[in-house]
Amino acid sequence: MNAVLSAEELRHYREQGYVFPKYRLPMPLLDRLRKGVGRLLETYTDVAQEDLANPHMIPPIEGAHLNPFMETARHAPILDMVEQVLGPDVVLWITRVLCKPPRNGREVPWHQDGEYWPMRPLATCSVWIAIDPVSTVNGCMRFIPGSHKRQELYRHHQSDRKNLVLNLELDRDQFDESAAVNVELEPGAMSLHDVRMIHGSLANTSGQRRAALILRYMPATSHYDRSLVGQRRDNSPFNIFDQPLWLMRGTDKTGKNDFAHGHALWQKRYAGGLALPQGSEG
Repeated sequence: MNAVLSAEELRHYREQGYVFPKYRLPMPLLDRLRKGVGRLLETYTDVAQEDLANPHMIPPIEGAHLNPFMETARHAPILDMVEQVLGPDVVLWITRVLCKPPRNGREVPWHQDGEYWPMRPLATCSVWIAIDPVSTVNGCMRFIPGSHKRQELYRHHQSDRKNLVLNLELDRDQFDESAAVNVELEPGAMSLHDVRMIHGSLANTSGQRRAALILRYMPATSHYDRSLVGQRRDNSPFNIFDQPLWLMRGTDKTGKNDFAHGHALWQKRYAGGLALPQGSEG
C-alpha cells in the first residue's frame, strides 16, 4: 500500500467523516469512464439515471481489458486510500452511477447510508468520483461534518415526498443544516465519506448534467449479512440482497462473506455489454 492520503487528509477523515483528497483520476482513465457512462445511459434505459447499479459487472470484468467501472474500482491509488481508512482487507460490495439529468434530477434527502445497509459491524467507505463538474448549481452533495462520530444511527422517518432518490429521511431535529459543507468537485476529483456521515443533495434544476461514479467498500472484518435485508423499512425496490461482493485486497477475516452470490444475476443483467458509440459501424 502507498500512502496516497496525507497524514492531514487521513486525520480530517477520522475527525470530520469525509475528505476531499488531492489525488485525481488520470485523464485517460477519466476519459474512458466518461465515455463508459455515456454508453451506459444509452444502453440501459429501463431504470432512472440515478439508479444504475453495479456497472462494474458489465463485461469484461476480468483480464487485461476491464470495463472502465471495474478498472476504476481496481485502480491502485483508490484502493490504497480505502486501505488507509478501512485496513488491509477490503471488499467492494457495490458500485453505482448516479446521474442527475438536467432540469429534473431528483433530490437525495438528508440521511445516513448505514440506515439502509446490512453489513455488521456497520462499516463502509464510499468513494464518490465526479465525472461532470459538480457544484451547488447542479445539485452537489452536502455533508454535516463530524456527524459520523455517534455510533448509533440518527432517527429517520419514511418520507412521502415525491421526486426523491431515497425515501428514508432524517428527522429535522437530528442535525443542524446550517453546518453543511458543499461537495463541489471538478471531473476526476473525489470525496471519501464514512457510513455514518449525514449527507444529502438538492434536486438538479439546472441545464447541466451531474454524473458521478460511486464505489463502496467495506472491511473484510465485516459480514455482509443478507439475512438482515428483510428487516429494512424503506420498501425500496433496489436489490440490496443480491449485491456481488469482490475481495479486492487481503482475506475475508469473517469467513462468512459470500463472494459468489449475485454475480450470475448481474452478469445476466449486463450480458449485452455497452452500446457502441454513436457513429460506430461496430
